[in-house]
Amino acid sequence: MDIGKRYTPNEIETKWYKFWIDNELFKAKGEGNGKFSMVIPPPNITGKIHMGHALNISLQDIVTRFNRMQGKDTLWLPGEDHAGIATQHVVEKFLMKSEGKRKEDYGREEFIDRVWKWANEYRDHIKKQIMAIGASVDWSRERFTLDDGLNKAVRKVFVELYNEGLIYKGKYIVNWCPSCGTVLSDEEVEHKDEKGAFYHIKYPIKGEDNYIIIATTRPETMLGDTAIAVHPSDERYKDYVGKVAILPLVGREIPIIADKYVDPSFGTGALKVTPAHDPNDYLMGQRHNLETVQIMDEFAKINENGGKYAGLDRKEARKAVVEDLEKEGYLVKIEEMTHSVGHCYRCNTVVEPFLLDQWFVKMKPLAEKAIDAVEKADIKFYPGRWKKVYLNWMNEIRDWCISRQLWWGHRIPVWYCDDCGHINVSEEDIHTCQKCGSTNIRQDEDVLDTWFSSALWPFSTLGWPENTDDLKKYYPTDLLVTGFDIIFFWVARMIVMGEKFMEDKPFSDVYIHQLVRDKYGRKMSKSLGNGIDPLEIIEKFGADPMRFTLAILAAQGRDIKLDPQAFESYSKFANKIWNATRFVLLNMDDFEKIDLTPEMLELEDKWMLSKLNKTINTVTDALKKYEFNIAARALYDFFWNEYCDWYIEAVKNRLKSENKKIAQNVLVRVLDSSLRLLHPFMPFLTEELWQNLPRITEEKYLITAKWPEYMEEHSFIKEEEEFEKIKAFIRGIRNVKAEINIPQITKVEVAYKTLRDDSWIKNNQSLIKELAFVTKLEIVDSKPAKAATSYVDDTIEAYVKLGDLIDIEAEKERLNKKKEKLEKEFMKYDKKINNANFMAKAPEDVIEEVKEKHAFVKSQIEKLEKLLEELN
Repeated sequence: MDIGKRYTPNEIETKWYKFWIDNELFKAKGEGNGKFSMVIPPPNITGKIHMGHALNISLQDIVTRFNRMQGKDTLWLPGEDHAGIATQHVVEKFLMKSEGKRKEDYGREEFIDRVWKWANEYRDHIKKQIMAIGASVDWSRERFTLDDGLNKAVRKVFVELYNEGLIYKGKYIVNWCPSCGTVLSDEEVEHKDEKGAFYHIKYPIKGEDNYIIIATTRPETMLGDTAIAVHPSDERYKDYVGKVAILPLVGREIPIIADKYVDPSFGTGALKVTPAHDPNDYLMGQRHNLETVQIMDEFAKINENGGKYAGLDRKEARKAVVEDLEKEGYLVKIEEMTHSVGHCYRCNTVVEPFLLDQWFVKMKPLAEKAIDAVEKADIKFYPGRWKKVYLNWMNEIRDWCISRQLWWGHRIPVWYCDDCGHINVSEEDIHTCQKCGSTNIRQDEDVLDTWFSSALWPFSTLGWPENTDDLKKYYPTDLLVTGFDIIFFWVARMIVMGEKFMEDKPFSDVYIHQLVRDKYGRKMSKSLGNGIDPLEIIEKFGADPMRFTLAILAAQGRDIKLDPQAFESYSKFANKIWNATRFVLLNMDDFEKIDLTPEMLELEDKWMLSKLNKTINTVTDALKKYEFNIAARALYDFFWNEYCDWYIEAVKNRLKSENKKIAQNVLVRVLDSSLRLLHPFMPFLTEELWQNLPRITEEKYLITAKWPEYMEEHSFIKEEEEFEKIKAFIRGIRNVKAEINIPQITKVEVAYKTLRDDSWIKNNQSLIKELAFVTKLEIVDSKPAKAATSYVDDTIEAYVKLGDLIDIEAEKERLNKKKEKLEKEFMKYDKKINNANFMAKAPEDVIEEVKEKHAFVKSQIEKLEKLLEELN
């Protein structure tokens, strides 16, 4: 049997993905030993999948394939998100560039048709990218956040919440993007540090030759000031409270009020209050019954309330206001500073606090059960520290602004009657007023926040509000894998909606995956040019090496520092698996499956089966705990170091003998189990290889084959310990050769003195000689001259006879130079570790890296010192 010399991932991946789809092997069929269900975090249709998506999808697929192989009825449900703001923004830009038209030029219906056409095309792009990664999602159940079923669910939820008084419409300060022309939630605002200034301005006191100085970063908003606020306990201003100030440039009389919100230590301790343009000022205005003066429009231009500044955009207005303040003697000074400024997460425009009529969900009453579910551990976070982050946010939760000034999205199911003023809220489209019967009604222009439909994803995708079979079987789901940045956007809201409408949690576990950074720990971004395209990696190395790389780096609680060279390293691992399988297949002439009994097995066979047993336990336990890196590392070490480097080498001579059947059977059984364990991580490669193995079970496909189980009869503790001693003995000989530049294939003589039991050496002399290239293995009373110690334990000391193999003096000189170089390197790390300033300020991962290098170099120096002592 021969699978060919070359591992060609692209051919294998295309073939097997099509095969799995054609044979419906991803499809949940309602049969199995228990169930596992999970919904995919629906990717936005606007984008290309990046390395964070690749990690997210790979980890989900690992868990899905693991559960499927455990015999569970497994559903991983796919879908895409319509991404309201992002999609409309991208399509508007595209149409302006290609046709020179704004959305208003088309009208709402035609524009929406254009977006649907664009959306369907990009949904296909996203789908192909997910397929390229190898995701075993059930495509027969694919959903879209704007499909008819989800639209029905969205409307039902809106109407029920409205009827319960949990959805309301009211004026509120919102985050407004003047460029996208819509509201943003707090989580959609990205804060960036920018250079700015404090403008110190005199506000004259009415009837007095006196003034209060205000420091503000936004002097243009003073046109809408309706009060000055100071802290009640601030002695500096206590006599001013109750008096009236004159607003510079405008002349409006404004009261001086006392409010505990004011921080006396910030700025001058006196605060200008602009209720229409600051969320905290708005709340203060509500407390003190202040007038609200809005001085900007939706394009961030000064409106008619801004007097002579009307028509200027906010930047122009700031310049003009500052010039006039200086001209009229109100400007005291300008103080440069750096402050945090909110930007739109989509178009990067500076966000404007804006007073608008919006639709809101009252979150406090809905949050109680969602808090309880996590506090009682009905829902568990991995890593556990995210539980605290979630609870902190939920306990301080604010009402959720759910309306967006867009055309693309779920249109709000509210109709206003222009005759009687009645607000009609309905799950179905209506054409007459429910109160007066008038046909003079119009639907609310706004759409719902994208996250509103996404919040229903775990149950709406399963057919809710209908009581479908899928809903009964697969809700609640078992796991959600997502990034930390959408805990508040999405995770919390799904828990809220699940508890409200299903009266049950939406999932049991939430795994928060790592952030993928570049090799220096920097966030990947277009501006830095340090992003890595997963599709390019797949094209170059294959999906399996990419997936394995991401998994082995995915330690819980630590961001991934991704060096592109890592993909090459684990591409070599994939090649190793291919070549090892090829070797096994080429040695399967006349293979005959036999039942193995302990009496048949050699020491190395028992050791190999015992190590496999432990690996099965380690990998199974790690995957159940979502410790992907531990599972991947255990598989890498087992397959490469134990199976390939030791067991295959140990049985090569046996495969040439007449009595080869036992070695063949152990080789095939261990390889079969290894491919099963590796399958969730490297599905394409393992399916291809497994299909070529001699059949030892009746199973047809690896994807649905049984997950390996621990076998008590393959637990050979004593034999495992003995073989480990032989490995250490051989490794000692190899290390001596490596350290003093003797090629590994050079034959050497080895002597050893025994203190007690040396049976493990005597019984395995041929194996030691073969694997360590030893010609003679003899017992001595003392260490021979010109020999290097290669192994020491409480029963044996072994020595490699150097004789004339090396020039000892020249070797000592070489080793001393190497030692000097290492000592310089050691001092570099030692200085850092003993530098209190470095240890206090350096990032945790940098300190950890320095400590690891410090310990490694120290151990290398100690080895050299020991070897030099031997040579002396």
